[in-house]
Amino acid sequence: MKKIVLTAATAGVVFAAVASAHTGATGVVLERMNGMSAMQDVVRTLTPMMRGEIDYDPDAVIAGAATLEAHAGETMTELFPEGSDGEVSYARPEIWEDWERFAELAEGLETLAVALASASANPPGSSMPESDGGTSMMGGGTSMMGGGSASSLDAATLADMPVDRVFTMVAQSCSACHTSFRAEQD
Repeated sequence: MKKIVLTAATAGVVFAAVASAHTGATGVVLERMNGMSAMQDVVRTLTPMMRGEIDYDPDAVIAGAATLEAHAGETMTELFPEGSDGEVSYARPEIWEDWERFAELAEGLETLAVALASASANPPGSSMPESDGGTSMMGGGTSMMGGGSASSLDAATLADMPVDRVFTMVAQSCSACHTSFRAEQD
């Protein structure tokens, strides 16, 4: 649970930086910043639920997952045309230098968003189904975050997990993308 709280807090800090970046942005840069802000709002709304600080609301999870899905995958990659890394953008050139990895992360986030909606039926802290066989999507034997990617897993498999674990994967996916592809703010 500590790892979930820490990861969600890290994602919140990363997303908080996005909000102040809108000054002077126009066109596709503004559009993608608005999408990132929408995803930031989802993380801010769901984090207290995943921490057990407020009552769990599966409908809020489903709505948040729909917002994430709407801004992930191809929708996200289309908002990063080459050359859109100007002065007000925090997009690093590495996006276009390693487009395949960037697109994989965007697609993985979409998969995770679908899984998050489905996992909403599995409250935070619920146990893994017997069919998990002792593997871990977060670490240990077969680690999703340590070697695979969300896109290499199917949403149905992830949907069997407790919602807080899927949410942690969402936060880690966002953090991984920002670490690799987002410039620091001044």
